[in-house]
Amino acid sequence: MTKDTEQTAPKVHFIEIDEDRAGQRIDNFLIGHLKRVPKTLIYRILRKGEVRVNKGRIKAEYKLKAGDVVRVPPVRVPDGKSVPNASQQLKDLLAKSILFENKGLLIINKPSGLAVHGGSGINLGLIEVLRQMRPDDHYLELVHRLDRDTSGCIMIAKKRSMLRHLHKDLREGRIQKHYHALVEGYWPAKCKSVDAPLRKTEISSAERIVRVDPEGKPSLTRFKILQRYELCTLVEAKPITGRTHQIRVHALHMGHGLVGDPKYGNDTFNASMKEQGFGRLFLHAAALEVQLPDEGEPIWVEAPLDEKLAKPLEKLKKR
Repeated sequence: MTKDTEQTAPKVHFIEIDEDRAGQRIDNFLIGHLKRVPKTLIYRILRKGEVRVNKGRIKAEYKLKAGDVVRVPPVRVPDGKSVPNASQQLKDLLAKSILFENKGLLIINKPSGLAVHGGSGINLGLIEVLRQMRPDDHYLELVHRLDRDTSGCIMIAKKRSMLRHLHKDLREGRIQKHYHALVEGYWPAKCKSVDAPLRKTEISSAERIVRVDPEGKPSLTRFKILQRYELCTLVEAKPITGRTHQIRVHALHMGHGLVGDPKYGNDTFNASMKEQGFGRLFLHAAALEVQLPDEGEPIWVEAPLDEKLAKPLEKLKKR
């Protein structure tokens, strides 16, 4: 699709729009195409007429059509915004972590400790590493997010049409997400769901905290007991809404913080669990059920638990 794939090269290049890009606004197209270029600069080159479609000036709200030829002027990434190269070790780990792939979708078992994207002091996230690994894939976008310390299933769209389809299904509740969480104490059998509004507060540019608040957004999580242990319970959590830190805060609201949770968990309990081998947050996106376009049945994708959680879990005494 692109005659010159260097997105920030200091020369004019031209892009022919295919059917998958049709209908997208030119400003959103440029934001996605010119990675790491500030939005203010993108809107400036649009206002100045440096971006042309079929040799004519256009406004930011112009919707692209199949066959349009977009002229992109020379744009450099500002100093300090360059993304470092990912280590070969990280690339190899992600290559081995692919759970599902077709022409439009990639599902990866994200390792704990890796942010999904750069920002807030993080230069290199999952999506940046994948773009380095797959330079010939012109479109790679996150469908949803996972917290940095959460492991498990995450979807990356390889086509804009797939991203639109999955975002619509997420909004309408047709994608089922299944998480496994190890929580402190004896989770009550009668607690099968937590319906409590959540409100997010920005403490700083790099930190946010979420609390149950009557003025927060409606939030619902369904819970199911998977296994009881002497001091904790393994539960399945299905977030019906998709709020920040939802599972962690809803579990805490019931008095059962997640093992290894540095923000919402019990520090004393976490220290004792760390001695038993639990060195990080025990929250894992264990499975996804997704209906793909033109497929009769939904696909079911599972992500195995990594050894850092699986091994100490095996040693816990069951009730």
